[in-house]
Amino acid sequence: MKDVAARAGVGLKTVSRVVNGEPGVTSDTAERVQAAITALGFRRNDSARILRKGRTASVGLVLEDIADPFYSSLSRAVEEVSRLHGSLLFTGSSDEDPEREEQLALAFCARRVDGLVIVPAAGADHRYLAPEVRAGIATVFIDRPPLGLNADTVLAANAAGAREGTAHLIRQGHRRIAFLGDSPDIHTAAERLRGFREAMAEAGLPVDPNWVAMGPTTPDRVGAALTAALTGPAPATALFCGNNRVTVAAVRRLRSLDRSVALIGFDDLEFADLLSPGLTVVAQDPAGMGRAAAQLLFARLGGYTGPPRRVELPARLIIRGSGETPPA
Repeated sequence: MKDVAARAGVGLKTVSRVVNGEPGVTSDTAERVQAAITALGFRRNDSARILRKGRTASVGLVLEDIADPFYSSLSRAVEEVSRLHGSLLFTGSSDEDPEREEQLALAFCARRVDGLVIVPAAGADHRYLAPEVRAGIATVFIDRPPLGLNADTVLAANAAGAREGTAHLIRQGHRRIAFLGDSPDIHTAAERLRGFREAMAEAGLPVDPNWVAMGPTTPDRVGAALTAALTGPAPATALFCGNNRVTVAAVRRLRSLDRSVALIGFDDLEFADLLSPGLTVVAQDPAGMGRAAAQLLFARLGGYTGPPRRVELPARLIIRGSGETPPA
């Protein structure tokens, strides 16, 4: 900065004001300082600036899998809000492993991020974050609520969305509806199963145990569960798939079986309107969830000290044809 000040013929404070975008500098002086900065290749030392301000202008995001389209959309929204607040976003995938989640979150804390946005891994106990929260690291949970910690949370209306999707299949004349979901210890999977059961109960319809299959979203597991639901003395005539990975596996298996079955998936897919018939889905708003979580986070960083808030965003039914297939 001394070199820049000497070359531009100004004081150190003027250089500081120009670098930090502060007022009080004429346009001619600012141009001279910028020319000196360009000529000398000056770069602001953010590490020193961070030490002085006590903030790192960075946020950590821990999610299940950045490769999943749902989480990539969510991540982009968090990044955009962070950018508007002058912060960088660091992202890591927990791979649904509580130990990995804890390692990532604490690694971000060790690098003194200002705040954390976390998609909890199934079964994770979040009391490990209590000392970090007390130390001033703002924390918001998204998609699933935390365990053992009271904190701001952003969720989707999972049960209500699944209830609406199931009721739509019932209105098409289906009485034997199968539910293929993720592992039951995952909050979203359990809530969507609850919504499915509530819709069936409200319609006075029984749920055969062979129609419900919860577990890993691997193609083999989903394919076997689908085949079981579509065979036997009372085969299902419609499918409700609990998330996008289950839906993709189910569509592929149905193609190989050459079966015409009504199908609704929870989560929209990029190619959903290109199938024939188009894929009917209950769509979440991952970008909206990401924005809401980031806004809660920066409100905390901005001085909000009120009680933890819980935001629930609605899911909406998008009708494209697959869920409107009548019973055979």
